Amino acid sequence: MQVLLPEGWPRPRGYSNGVSASGRQVFIAGMIGWDAQGLFHSDDFAAQTRQALQNIVDVLREAGGRPEHIVRLTWYVTDKREYLAAGREIGAAFREIIGSYNAAMTAVEVKALIEDRAKVEIEATAVIPIN
Repeated sequence: MQVLLPEGWPRPRGYSNGVSASGRQVFIAGMIGWDAQGLFHSDDFAAQTRQALQNIVDVLREAGGRPEHIVRLTWYVTDKREYLAAGREIGAAFREIIGSYNAAMTAVEVKALIEDRAKVEIEATAVIPIN
């Protein structure tokens, strides 16, 4: 994977503007903060984010991938202020579960998610190198 940073552009904090990768592509549907049985254990934004990230890694593992193969994340949040206020905890969960910040990321505030208790939904794209 190669991070794309045009000359003269500042390095973004917490994400990449672009990523180039080759290999087998894996597309992971939006994951929310419930467990494998569809149960929410918390209404806390950071806790739901942690679970959503873990769900992404679990699905990716089924394809033989690892967190470092993630090239793109799209975050849908129901409250940008709550997202920003939980930034420190989200960052800690991200570093623990995903590791590096090389993925291209987008975050969008939405009116609601399909599951009423969900506060965040994260889609992921990964590229697993072909040996």
